[in-house]
Amino acid sequence: MDDETQPSLIRLARASGDATPVEPVNLGPRVRELRNARGWTLEQAAKEAGLARSTLSKIENGQMSPTYEALKKLAEGLAISVPQLFTPPQRNQVSGRMAVTKSGEGAAHATTTYEHELLAGALTKKQMLPYRARIRARSFEEFDGWVRHDGEEFLYVLTGVVKLLTEFYEPVEMRRGDSAYYDASMGHNVISVSEEDATILWVTSLV
Repeated sequence: MDDETQPSLIRLARASGDATPVEPVNLGPRVRELRNARGWTLEQAAKEAGLARSTLSKIENGQMSPTYEALKKLAEGLAISVPQLFTPPQRNQVSGRMAVTKSGEGAAHATTTYEHELLAGALTKKQMLPYRARIRARSFEEFDGWVRHDGEEFLYVLTGVVKLLTEFYEPVEMRRGDSAYYDASMGHNVISVSEEDATILWVTSLV
């Protein structure tokens, strides 16, 4: 990529609304890196982007400068934004943190309505709080009113049948494989409506 294209790439990267100045990268190697990260052949990537294989090959090898329409197709095919084609991840911000929790090894915390098993408990300063929960409650009356807290929450049913109760929506019956994402500051409770205690995966954002 020659020097004459650099200013336009900087403007393109800034067009995303991110005020942080960024240094553009060479498009060809960047596209190849993104394609290889997905395990795609040239044919697969070209099909996802709606481009000819020869066009994608020329882009990767720096043999052509794609139009903005081609860049949009390419970004959509890779499921990223156009500016991300020119802005690699900030590797100096990668923490490399990881925690594995084997089944039954999470920190347990039982209440009259739920039995929680905290996952990834060894990690501090998390941005999410994941835990497995056994739902003991069978009715709203077993709770001391609505549960409310900051952040957002994701619920995924592992076993049994539950009913998600919220203060703004009608109760929703959910079975294995069903999920819900909701504002956790809205009053909410979960009860089991199956004979056995249902189990769910809960992930709460920490704000």
